Amino acid sequence: MVALVRTVAYLGLEARAVEVQCQLAPGLPGFTVVGLPDKAVNESRQRVQAALTAMGLALPPKRITINMSPADLPKEGSHYDLPIALALLAAMGVIDAEQMGDFLAVGELSLDGRIVGSPGVLLAALHASEHELGLICPAAQGSEASWAAGIPVVAAPDLASLLAHLKGTQALSPPSPGQSAAAMQGPDLRQVKGQETARRALEIAAAGGHNLLMIGPPGAGKSLMASCLPGILPELTPAEALEVSMIASVAGTLEGGRISRARPFRSPHHSASMAAMTGGGLRVRPGEVSMAHLGVLFLDELPEFQRGVLDSLRQPLETGEVTVARANAHVTFPARVQLIAAMNPCRCGHLGDAGLACSRAPRCAGDYQSKVSGPLLDRIDLHVEVEAVRAFDLALPSAAESSAQVAARVNAARRVQTERLHGSRMRSNADLDGESLDRFATPDGEGMKLLIRAAEAMNLTARGYTRIRRVARTIADLAGAQSVSRAHVAEALSYRRQPPRA
Repeated sequence: MVALVRTVAYLGLEARAVEVQCQLAPGLPGFTVVGLPDKAVNESRQRVQAALTAMGLALPPKRITINMSPADLPKEGSHYDLPIALALLAAMGVIDAEQMGDFLAVGELSLDGRIVGSPGVLLAALHASEHELGLICPAAQGSEASWAAGIPVVAAPDLASLLAHLKGTQALSPPSPGQSAAAMQGPDLRQVKGQETARRALEIAAAGGHNLLMIGPPGAGKSLMASCLPGILPELTPAEALEVSMIASVAGTLEGGRISRARPFRSPHHSASMAAMTGGGLRVRPGEVSMAHLGVLFLDELPEFQRGVLDSLRQPLETGEVTVARANAHVTFPARVQLIAAMNPCRCGHLGDAGLACSRAPRCAGDYQSKVSGPLLDRIDLHVEVEAVRAFDLALPSAAESSAQVAARVNAARRVQTERLHGSRMRSNADLDGESLDRFATPDGEGMKLLIRAAEAMNLTARGYTRIRRVARTIADLAGAQSVSRAHVAEALSYRRQPPRA
């Protein structure tokens, strides 16, 4: 007899169907797992045997073969423990093999028979919903699985409780979806003294989803303004929140099954490796650029990052996804982020201050800024110079406008963009391209003349020309204008700078 239990293999944000097949055959006792398992799956034999022993069950004195089909799909992770144990129990006749055909199972087993959490349960639940199956998962992740509506979820704390439920002797209570996480609280824009130009650029970036680079001396408030950005961004839609939570589920960071409507804000240290930034590792996991999907990726001290790490962001910024290549598979994660970067003008940070600048200026600035490649800078829509804050500015009262007031204008501009782009895959002005760009972001006659003259004078690339039109469209939306005028183009041009030459 061959017993079957369904489970899944994770490939990026895709859950692929896997059948765990168990056969008990006469011969020398043995326990073999086949089907391209990794080390964690091979170790399932010891965990399953120990868990059954803890329940008072012994393995039959037969040749046990576990096959995971399809055999050419790599199997990684400890979530195969539970389906292997259930397939073995079904082959032994302890549970009804036909009953298991209605469920999909994921979960790791401890040596005492407890079912502990494993990454990716939300993806497994959505896969089960698509195939009209129930889901068996750890009790700790029942609330996470319950977000996939319309499927029966059996969330068991241990193997003994699960068997009692399947036999009908003691039913487990169905879990409820986790509570929505509270919105992330950050500093208020009232704390920013002076910096009116930078505040305006931050508002434009938030309204259109544009990338922003702030250049200024240490202590000018660059990091403070970046941390204020989540407070003025609109909340995620329910569909976007689910998309972001799927990434967190695969990464194993979705605590308590709580789904948040707040946009992610990731701020990796400048020592981050390429695998940490774009994803990878022995078992492929999403990197920082994917963990910030539909949110903000803040890179402080931009030139201090390894150049290869920064250049690896060029493709995700353009396409909105990152592909991790492996010999046996290519894994793709979504990575549509809003890049906010900050840097000093030179290594000492005081370029332009006669009392503090080093003797190597301006060559020091050129050498330092050239660590960031021109193609990456070309993908940043807004470049703003942040001036040093004087003691006089700090003594002034707080800014008149709070984050809530700025957020109201940003939300109004985003609503206009949502209505304009309804029915397309684009979410904001930063995504405008092709026909949509020509239809919605073409300046009027005077604005087009100014844009063409500026493009020639500034030697803009085609990408830079396109990004200026997108920014101008956002400025027009903030002003409540139907068309893009010369004034909107002029302001957009003021935030564009030439890449530094080495």
